[in-house]
Amino acid sequence: MHPKTKNSMHPSTFDLMQEMGHEQVVFCNDKQSGLSAIIAIHNTTLGSALGGTRLWHYSSHQDAVVDALRLSRGMTYKAAISGLNLGGGKAVIIADPSMKSEALWRRYGKFVNSLNGKYITAEDVNTSARDMEYIALETKHVTGVPEYMGGSGDPSPFTAYGVFIGMKAAAKKQFGSEDLTGKKVMVQGVGHVGQYLVGHLVNAGAKVYITDIDAQKIKQTVDAHRNVEVIDAKGMWDVAFDIYAPCALGATINDDSISKMNCAVIAGAANNQLAEETIHGNKLIEKGIVYAPDFLINAGGLINVGAELDGYNRERVMNNVEKIFDRTLEIFNYAEAEKMHVQGAAIKLAEKRIADIAAIKSRL
Repeated sequence: MHPKTKNSMHPSTFDLMQEMGHEQVVFCNDKQSGLSAIIAIHNTTLGSALGGTRLWHYSSHQDAVVDALRLSRGMTYKAAISGLNLGGGKAVIIADPSMKSEALWRRYGKFVNSLNGKYITAEDVNTSARDMEYIALETKHVTGVPEYMGGSGDPSPFTAYGVFIGMKAAAKKQFGSEDLTGKKVMVQGVGHVGQYLVGHLVNAGAKVYITDIDAQKIKQTVDAHRNVEVIDAKGMWDVAFDIYAPCALGATINDDSISKMNCAVIAGAANNQLAEETIHGNKLIEKGIVYAPDFLINAGGLINVGAELDGYNRERVMNNVEKIFDRTLEIFNYAEAEKMHVQGAAIKLAEKRIADIAAIKSRL
C-alpha cells in the first residue's frame, strides 16, 4: 500500500519518489505551446538518465505522475541489466497526440536542455524521429533523431528484435526448443514495435494472432501479413495460445487476466506488464507460465539510441541486442536458484550492478 498524504487518499508525488527511489521529478508547463510535461529521473549512478518521452491523453495528472515514475524506474533496470553505462529516466507529455506541434516540441526541448545532460530524451509512445528532430533544435540531449541528421532513426525495429530474441529464449525454457514454428502467438498491440514483432514471428513460422484498439493499426498489420488472424480484444482469452506478447500499455498481467490466461509463455514489448510485481510474478509461477522480464527483453531500442552517444555503429548494436537471448536464460536460471519470481531476480541483478559500480566510483 502506498503511503497517503494527510488530506488525500492518494500518495503524494514526493511519497512515491521516496518509495521508488527517485532522484528528481521536473514539472514543465508552457501555456502558449500547450506543453504540460513531467520528467522523472530515477537513478544516475551509471550515467545520464536516458529514456523516451511518451505523449498520452492521461485522465488525470496523478496518472501521468505515476506512469512517469514507474517508467523511469524501469529504464534504470533496463540500462543496468543490459550492461549500459546509462541511468534511468522517462518523460510524459499530457496531451491529445493529435495536438503535438513544432512549438510544443521545441519548448519541451528547452526544458530538457535546462537539465544540462542529466536527462537525455528519445522516442516513446506517440512520438517519432521527426519529433526528436524538433527537440534537437533546442538541445543536444536527445537521441533517436533521423538518420539524415546522423542519428539512428526509429528504435522500434531494435526493440521488436530484442523481444523476438527474448521470446525465443523463453520458448527454449518452457518447451525445450527456441524454434517458434507452429507456435500460437498472441500479439496484443500492433503499433510500431508490435508490427515489427509480427513480421519476425511470421518469418519464423509462428501462427500469429493480433488485437488492438486501433482499427487502422490492425488494417496495416493485416495488409502487410495477410496470414495473421485478428482477435477481438474482449474475447482474447477465449483462445488458447502458446505465447502471449503484450505490446501495448502496461499492467495487462493482473488478477483478472491471469485467472483467464491459457498460455505457457509471456514475452512482450510493453513496459510494466505486471500490475503488482511480487504478487503477479508469483502467480505466474503458480500457473506454470514462463515470464520474460519486460525491461530485459524490450531493451533493444534503448541499446540502439544509447549507441548514438558513443558514435553509432549498427553492427555493434545488433550484436548487443542478440545478447538478450543468453541474458534471459541466465536470469531464468538465477531465479530458479534463488527461488524468486523472474522479474524480482532481474531487478536484483540490476540493482547489484548499480551498487557495485557505485562502490567503485566512491573509491576513485
